[in-house]
Amino acid sequence: MLGLLFLGYISNTMDRAILGVLLEPIRNEFHATDTQLGLLGGIAFALFYSTLGIPIAALADRSNRRNVLSLCVAVWSVMTALCGAATNFIMLLIARIGTAIGEAGGSPPSHAMISDYFALKKRATALSIYALGVPLGTMLGNFLGGRLNDLIGWRGAFIVVGLIGVPLALLIRFTVREPPRGYADRVAGAAAPAKQTTPDLWTTFSYLWQRTSFRHLTLAAALHSYVWYSGSTWNASFFIRMHGMTTSSAGDTIAMLALFGAVGTFLGGFLSDRLSVRFGDRRWYMWVPGIGCLVMVPFQFGSYLLPELNHAIPSFVVMVMLASLFFGPSFAMTQALAPLRMRAVATSILLFMQTLIGLGLGPLTVGKISDLLKDDMGDARSLAYGLVIVGLLNVWAAGHYFWGARRLRKDLQATESLTDAQPA
Repeated sequence: MLGLLFLGYISNTMDRAILGVLLEPIRNEFHATDTQLGLLGGIAFALFYSTLGIPIAALADRSNRRNVLSLCVAVWSVMTALCGAATNFIMLLIARIGTAIGEAGGSPPSHAMISDYFALKKRATALSIYALGVPLGTMLGNFLGGRLNDLIGWRGAFIVVGLIGVPLALLIRFTVREPPRGYADRVAGAAAPAKQTTPDLWTTFSYLWQRTSFRHLTLAAALHSYVWYSGSTWNASFFIRMHGMTTSSAGDTIAMLALFGAVGTFLGGFLSDRLSVRFGDRRWYMWVPGIGCLVMVPFQFGSYLLPELNHAIPSFVVMVMLASLFFGPSFAMTQALAPLRMRAVATSILLFMQTLIGLGLGPLTVGKISDLLKDDMGDARSLAYGLVIVGLLNVWAAGHYFWGARRLRKDLQATESLTDAQPA
């Protein structure tokens, strides 16, 4: 089950990441500005992804999560392929919105199913394995996108990468088994799923938002995602403009960096699980990503401002590893703070904040800063400074992780008491 959901997340991230390595050929063909490209890679996608994620998650909490997931995989795959049919900027924008609608239903049902298979003490590691889909999907999206662009053009790249996901949707639908609600938590007296009651959206939102640690967690992840999505959208353009790479070499470079991101993603969950057990303190689930956000800031300056590529790449490696630490522990605490029938919606709220703030505003802000500085600095350095300026938000993100850790233990106890008192 975990392996197939992991493949689904690779497809999800690959279809999202391929746009970054294709921005330069799209810009050249459609004569787009950096602000327009930031809109295409940011708010246009994020608005639909984030807002539709919550109702789709509510549907998953009330129905068969596997079926919801498989349908969404099919939708985002077909819509990604349709990006290749775009003949102007508006058509491409509409197709990307379709991709966003499908991808909105990817993570919430997946997180909920994983949480029903894995107990809390192993959940961050399991969710980190699932979250490896982000760096590996980024790697494949950039590698395939860059190579396919050189071979068959950017439209062909969208078509090939998009259609890969269609058989995966069928595989998930007919092989994944829907787990009983609360299976890993061993809730006493669990009822059959058909007889269980799911809170309405407002009740769920109110409960979660009253948890101080959850509020800080979502704000921290959103601010860090502001930086994360800015880099993932613009890094290929940065390498092409600043270091004279082709789309293939830029895609290969980002694919290599994504492997180090995979290491950081796994370590984030693994370290959080191990440290929390060793010291008997679950605040490590907030401290690990908080430390990562803070320490990576100087490496952001080195990555984007060092003039020599052989100096910048080692800085990129460290930066990407530290940036990836937040996935597993953030996902795990979101699931731990949510009662059984709120888990898919809890994930959708986290992703709503990450996507609307991070993906929606991050790439657009970098593009706007780049356009403002372009006349004085040129295409390359203006983009570099846009990425560095946005990167400073990681300090703010770290603060929210540390503030949230102060109330985490009390909030977890409240949720666990509620879970023990109710049927699954």
